[in-house]
Amino acid sequence: MPDGKAIPNKLVIAIGGNATHPEGIKGTSEEQEEIAAKTAQALLPLAHNVKQLIITHGNGPVVGKILMRQALTRDRITPMPLDICVAHSQGGIAYLLMQAMENALREDDNPRHVACLLTQVEVDKDDPAFENPTKPIGPFFNEEDAKAVQEELGWLMAEDSGRGWRHVVPSPIPQHVCDISLVEVLAQRGTIVIAGGGGGIPVIRGAKGVRHGVSAVVDKDLTSALMGNVLGIDTFMILTATPKVAINFGKPDQQFLDRVTLSEIRALNAEGHFPPGSMGPKIDASIRFLEGGGQRVIIADLEQAMDALNGKTGTHIVRDDG
Repeated sequence: MPDGKAIPNKLVIAIGGNATHPEGIKGTSEEQEEIAAKTAQALLPLAHNVKQLIITHGNGPVVGKILMRQALTRDRITPMPLDICVAHSQGGIAYLLMQAMENALREDDNPRHVACLLTQVEVDKDDPAFENPTKPIGPFFNEEDAKAVQEELGWLMAEDSGRGWRHVVPSPIPQHVCDISLVEVLAQRGTIVIAGGGGGIPVIRGAKGVRHGVSAVVDKDLTSALMGNVLGIDTFMILTATPKVAINFGKPDQQFLDRVTLSEIRALNAEGHFPPGSMGPKIDASIRFLEGGGQRVIIADLEQAMDALNGKTGTHIVRDDG
């Protein structure tokens, strides 16, 4: 174990949107079921050993496809606003993951339950993100096709970390996870809780607690960090498609990070090592989690989840006094 620590009693895990819906698939139900089953197998050792386990997931690829599907049928079926599309993606992804995890547990004769909570997340109506959309969602386009989509649908398109062009939408910072007490109660009774999917359904809170949805996609890593801090969880795992965090990524002097402190990762972030469209949001969430009282963040490959928790792989970011 890293620094001699045992498996934590409480753990929050964030699974990347591209891990649940990777590039190169058509998005059929069969493909998504197969991916969910593989994800469940990767998480199974954690499900057996961590007493309070909370899982969040991204939705960028899926919610973008939902919007595209609506755009293509807009002359026949009235499109839904983005917050409802986030809810659709949250429920669909969590359903597949919930079922796959329970199936994996039953095959191992483990009676543990898995529950999905449709989660709203409050954001600030004056968040500057609403005036500066930066969150990439949906499929990739080349520049010519992206300009055609922007002209036809009025979507703002932007280049995404050298990988192509995507639809970008506002991504305000999460302020409050609604009904977080329900997540806590379920986790305390041993239920594996899937919540905050896609960063949560973005809502604004008005007078007397009245809420209404807004057009945005909240970053799931920031929501996960907030949930962990509110619930007093010490360890936060971000599982993605890369084994470790790297500096000078893609360059001859690329270097993977094994263990870094909060002050060290702040300095590297300030130097611009972590692009906004890829590792940047994960590092921002890691810093927020540690500044909010967390003790350790692990960024690792989804398929190496248990080894990463045991300190055998992954990047481990710890407090300076850790």
